Amino acid sequence: MMRSLKKTLCIVLFSGIYGSARSQQFIHPGLLSNDKDIARIKMGLTTGQPDIKAGFEELSRHPQSQFTYQLQGPLTMVGRNPTVGQGAYDNDANAAFQNALMWAITGDIRHAKKAIEIVNAWSNTLTAITGKDAVLMAGLGPFKMVNAAELLRYTNSGWTKNEILRTEKHFREIIYPVIQNYAPFANGNWDSAALKTAMSIAIFCNDHQIFENTLDYYQRGAGDGSLTNYIINDSGQSQESGRDQSHTQLGIAHLADCCEMAWHQGLDLYGLQNNRLLKGFEYTAKYNLGYDVPFTPTIDRTGKYRHYHISGDTRGRLRAVYEEVYNHYVRRRGQQAPFSAEAAARLRPESQGAPGADHTGFGTLLYSRLYPDSITASVPYRSAGVIVTNSGDVNIITWPSINNAGYYRIRRATKPDGPYELLAGKIMSDHFIDRNLIKGRLYYYAVAAVNPNGQSAFSTSKSICAGLPFPWKIADIGIGGDHVEGDPDTLFSTGGKKSMASYNGATFELHGIGTGTDSQGDHCTMLYQPLKQSTGIMMRYVPQLSAQATQLGLTIRNGQDANAGSVSLLLRSVTQSNPESPGWRMQFLRHLENGRTEVIASSDELKSPVVTSGRMTGSLWFKINKSENHFISSYSADGRQWTTLGKADFKTATRSVVGVLVASGSTLIDTQIAIGELKLLKP
Repeated sequence: MMRSLKKTLCIVLFSGIYGSARSQQFIHPGLLSNDKDIARIKMGLTTGQPDIKAGFEELSRHPQSQFTYQLQGPLTMVGRNPTVGQGAYDNDANAAFQNALMWAITGDIRHAKKAIEIVNAWSNTLTAITGKDAVLMAGLGPFKMVNAAELLRYTNSGWTKNEILRTEKHFREIIYPVIQNYAPFANGNWDSAALKTAMSIAIFCNDHQIFENTLDYYQRGAGDGSLTNYIINDSGQSQESGRDQSHTQLGIAHLADCCEMAWHQGLDLYGLQNNRLLKGFEYTAKYNLGYDVPFTPTIDRTGKYRHYHISGDTRGRLRAVYEEVYNHYVRRRGQQAPFSAEAAARLRPESQGAPGADHTGFGTLLYSRLYPDSITASVPYRSAGVIVTNSGDVNIITWPSINNAGYYRIRRATKPDGPYELLAGKIMSDHFIDRNLIKGRLYYYAVAAVNPNGQSAFSTSKSICAGLPFPWKIADIGIGGDHVEGDPDTLFSTGGKKSMASYNGATFELHGIGTGTDSQGDHCTMLYQPLKQSTGIMMRYVPQLSAQATQLGLTIRNGQDANAGSVSLLLRSVTQSNPESPGWRMQFLRHLENGRTEVIASSDELKSPVVTSGRMTGSLWFKINKSENHFISSYSADGRQWTTLGKADFKTATRSVVGVLVASGSTLIDTQIAIGELKLLKP
C-alpha cells in the first residue's frame, strides 16, 4: 500500500513539474546564422581577422550581392524537367540570401530593401512548382529564400508583419507540400535537399511538428538521404560515392546544413552515430584530394543504383562545402578533421555555392571561428528528435544531445495525455533502454534536459508498442526456402536484411523483403492475424515507400506456405525498364492451391494525387470485402470515394489469415513503408 502511494505521489509531483516547465520556442534567427554568428562576423571585420575579411570580400563583390540587382522574376510557375523559370528563381533566391546577409553584416538598409523586394515578389506571385524533378526544384533555391526571410524577420529590417505572414503562408502552402515526403525514390542528394528545406521552413514558421518530422527523417528516414542511408558505413563512404564526386559533395553538404540549423536550436545532430557526418566528409575530402580510400560495392535503398567501384567522375573538383564542417568539428569541438581541413584550405575563401542555387557557399565568411562558441549559462534547450523503437522485450529511446545539458530525464505513460511517471531521473548519455514492459502495450516517452540552471520543457512525446498489438504477427513467406532470386550480382551483401514490424499507436512501420508474388510461389513479408469472423480488411498506405520495385497490399490466404491459396489486392510497379519513374497500378490476384496465379483485374496506371511523374507520392486506401467465399476488391485516393477493381470466389479454410503483404522486389534490400488505418471489417 505504501509503495503504491509513493508511486502515485511521484506521478502527481512529476506531472506538476512538467506542467510548470516553460514551453520553449524556436531560437531566432536560427537557420544557418544566428545572432552570435552575425556578431562574430562583425567583430572579425572590425579586428581584421583574415579569413572573415577575405570571405566578406568574396560575398560583397558578387553580382548577386548588390542592392542594385535586378529581379529576374517573379513567375506564377517554376519547374524542373521540363525547365520553367528555374534560372530566374535560383538567381533571385541567391540575391535575396546574399543581400540579406549584406544587410545583417553592414547595416546598409538598401540591402534589406532589395532582399525584401525579392522575397515579397515571389511569395506574392508563385503558385506552383512543376515538372518531374519538382522535389529538387523546391529543395534547392527555396532554401536560400527561407534563409533570407529568417534574417530579415529578426534583424529589424523593416519587413512588415503582413508581408511576413504572407511569406509564411507561401512557404507552407507552395513550397512545403512539394517536399513534405522528401524524395525516397531518388539519389540521396534529392532526399537531403528536401529535408534541409523542410527543416528551414519548420523553424521559420515555428512549426514543431514539421521540425520533429525532419529530425526523425534525418535519423532514420526510408530514403537515401537520411544520415546512415547516405553515409553508409563507418569508413565514410556515401551512397553516391560510386556515382560521381560532385553529387556526393552536394549530398553531404545538405546534411551539414541540417546539422547547423539544429545546432542553433540546441541540438547536436553533428555528433549522431559517432560523428558519422564527419566520417563522410573526411572520406570524400580524402578521395578528392587524391588519396586512396576503401570502397564496398553497394545497392541503394531504392534498388535502382548499384555501384561496384568508387567513381572518378569530377574527382578533385572540390565544391564550396567544407568550411561549415571543418569549423564545427575542429574549432567548436576540438576534434581532428585533417582532410576536411585541407579541402577547406584549398578553397578558402569559399565562393558562392554554384551552379545555380545548389548549395549555400560563402562558408569562410559564415563559419570561420578562432575558438568554440560560448554557451550561455541558462536553462537547457528543449529536447527534440526523440526516437523510440522496440527490439524484442525492450524499448529503446534515443535522442540528439542537447548542447548545454548536464543530464537527462525520461518520463513515460501508457496514454498520450498521461498521467506520466518519472522513468529515469539522471541519464548521462543520449539513450535509454526500458525493460519494464507489458507485451502488446503502447508506451509514450518524452525527454527533458537538465543543468544547474534548471530543466527544459519536455520533448514531444513519442510512442511505441512493446512488440506488436495482439493478435498481429509478422512472418516471411517463402524466404529462406528454395526460391532463388535470379540476380547475377554476388558482390552485394544483404547486410542482414530481415523483415520487421512496429506500431506507434497510429501507424505500422513495415520492413519487407522478397521478390514478390508470382506463379512460382510468394516470396514476401506478411503482417497478419487469423481471419476468424472478419468480413474483410482495409488499410491506408502512408507516403512514401523506399524500394521502387515494391509490391504492397492486402491478402487473405490459407496459411503461410509460399504456395498457399489466396486472394490479394496489390499495388505493383508497371515496369522496371524505367526505374526512375516506374508507374504503378492496382491488381487483384487469386492464387490457387495448384500454384497457378490468376490476375482477376488490373487498373490503369494510377494518376495524381496518388502518383506523380510515375512515382508513388500520395496516400492510397486498399479494401477487400468478404461475403462467405465471395471477395470484392476496391481502392481509393481519399478513403471516401472507392473504385471497385475486381471480384473473385475463393474458399477459405480454418487456418486462413488476413493481413498486409509487402515485398521489396529483391532479397538484397528491404522496403520501408508505413501503414495507417489498418483494420479488419466486421459483420
